[in-house]
Amino acid sequence: MRILLVEDERKLSGIIKRSLKEVNYAVDLADNGDEALFIAESHPYDLIILDIMLPGKDGITVCRNLRKNKNDTPILMLTARDDEEDKITGLDSGADDYITKPFSYPEFLARVRALLRRKSTGKSSRLKLADLELDQLTRKAYRAGKEIDLTPKEYSLLEYLMNNVGEVITRTMISEHVWDGDFEAFSNVINVYVNYLKKKIDHGHTKQLIHSLRGVGYILKDE
Repeated sequence: MRILLVEDERKLSGIIKRSLKEVNYAVDLADNGDEALFIAESHPYDLIILDIMLPGKDGITVCRNLRKNKNDTPILMLTARDDEEDKITGLDSGADDYITKPFSYPEFLARVRALLRRKSTGKSSRLKLADLELDQLTRKAYRAGKEIDLTPKEYSLLEYLMNNVGEVITRTMISEHVWDGDFEAFSNVINVYVNYLKKKIDHGHTKQLIHSLRGVGYILKDE
């Protein structure tokens, strides 16, 4: 899951980003409304966390512009004021939920999970390819009915591949969606983790599901 966090208070944005990364979300940052609009329109996100008080375009304007441009990404609005009018304005502008600062992080993360679940309504939480299954609610994977022991990063990598079955996934794409960072910094690490995952997913099975494309990237497919 990839989240865009729009918050101009650096200390707070740093804390929020760490709390999200601890539960394996990839997070991009923007600190003003104009940058937020550009990034949100340039890349697909599963959720946007949007502060109301921002330099340049405020959060309400950003939200309205996104909805006007047919961007239906769920939006969680952050407001520093416990003002009913602010909340109503935020929801009327197209936000899906709001939370007032300061907030407890367990409640914040619960709201994030709720919005992400709402986005996937109608979709099964269980991803399948041949005899490989991934349960996104329990965060467990199975091959031929046997549970696979995955680290959090291996799980995130497998989830990304299973959400893009049959598509060529480059190392750059993995670095952006799974490692939340610059490709050059993680290129060797990505190779290592894909090999870890291959051993856990394909070792001992006649049918191989994770395939390497030399010089290109990887693809998850049923041969």
